[in-house]
Amino acid sequence: MAYKTLALTLLLTAGSLHAQAPEARERLLVQPAWLAQHLDDPDLVLLHVGPRPEYDAGHIPGARYLNYQDLAATDRAPGGLTLQMLPAEELRQRLASLGISNTSRIVLYFGRENPFVSPTARVMFTLDYAGLGDRTSLLDGGLEAWVKDGHPLSTDAPPDRTGTLAPLAPRPLVVDAEFVKANLAARGIAIVDGRNAGFYHGTQTGGGPNAKHKTGHIQGAGNVPFGDTVDAANRLRPAAELQKLFASAGVEPGDTAVAYCHIGQQATQVILAARSLGYRVLLYDGSFEEWSRKDYPVEK
Repeated sequence: MAYKTLALTLLLTAGSLHAQAPEARERLLVQPAWLAQHLDDPDLVLLHVGPRPEYDAGHIPGARYLNYQDLAATDRAPGGLTLQMLPAEELRQRLASLGISNTSRIVLYFGRENPFVSPTARVMFTLDYAGLGDRTSLLDGGLEAWVKDGHPLSTDAPPDRTGTLAPLAPRPLVVDAEFVKANLAARGIAIVDGRNAGFYHGTQTGGGPNAKHKTGHIQGAGNVPFGDTVDAANRLRPAAELQKLFASAGVEPGDTAVAYCHIGQQATQVILAARSLGYRVLLYDGSFEEWSRKDYPVEK
């Protein structure tokens, strides 16, 4: 079956990927000084993720506003899922409408007001899924880091432009409930719950617009709460601290981390941290919203 082929591929590639951790972090993150030096690069596409009023009040010069929900599909009907990937052609069109082209260097940042760290991580994951991950980075610490570094803000929105983007070839980074169930005890695959500890341990129960979720977590999953991956300034924690988080969740060197959360958003912040360590990563996009509807194993 397809999931068996995918699992074998993961086992063969995970170890070499993990060895590239320092380089992975450098590719994923940029600092304010670097961004200030590259603001005028012709291929730079800078995207602000956060509340629109904050963007209008002041953003990094040249940044375009992005409503992160525009890059996801939502089905509020009974049996639908809150957050899923768009079809490839629709995703291509929406990315191109942001000015993204085949040659673009893309930098994302979150605003200062109620920082949208996990929504921005979801956008980063979406771009990686779309095949643009090697040209996409996050401004570490977001808009707050930019301002603290003494750089200016602007209220001028750049003119609209449509990028030239070839048809996408989505990467196989998203898995379904059947893949997760089949790999609960698989060697080299670690299931990671990205929700806060209360939901993981079962002292809290999540829920969506249509139904409550089950109480507890996917059987055998470890826990890396998404908020623990960043410090008080919303910068990604140092590699040694992140490594301890993943080790405590049972993720070993060379493992592939399959992350989930409530609906598939907080898990992408965990995935960002895992990528910075060089882990091979996958997203269970249906997450606990979908798992709760099935007769699949849950524990507290």
